Amino acid sequence: MIIELTSAVALLISSLYGPASAVAQDMAGDINTQSQAAIEKPVTLAKYVQEYFAETPVLAEIAFCESTLRQVDKSGKVLRGKVNSDDVGLMQINEVYHGEKAKSMDMNLETIEGNLAYAKYLYDKEGTRPWNSSAKCWNK
Repeated sequence: MIIELTSAVALLISSLYGPASAVAQDMAGDINTQSQAAIEKPVTLAKYVQEYFAETPVLAEIAFCESTLRQVDKSGKVLRGKVNSDDVGLMQINEVYHGEKAKSMDMNLETIEGNLAYAKYLYDKEGTRPWNSSAKCWNK
């Protein structure tokens, strides 16, 4: 149980902050506090997405339809679209169309935070149009 929880926390941290090598320097002091907090009050990715999109709940529905609430695949690599491999992460944001803009806004589409933040930006700009291909799933 502890190993599974530690693995889940490590995966969540790497999804939020980048690869483990970037996190390794912080592990000595801060990780114990974060792990303890996770044990006391675990947050699922579904809950995190719902809270993140509290003001625009349709985006939480879109995230479920686009990726079944996954940022990474079974091997731990960022989730890529089945139809179009340029679509990445929870919100399946297309890197060809949005990669440069996301980078210019300091948003990394390969992290949970960057993917969700860019989705919020995109929604504010274009509404649900960028996700029309999955509307049958979320537009009920």
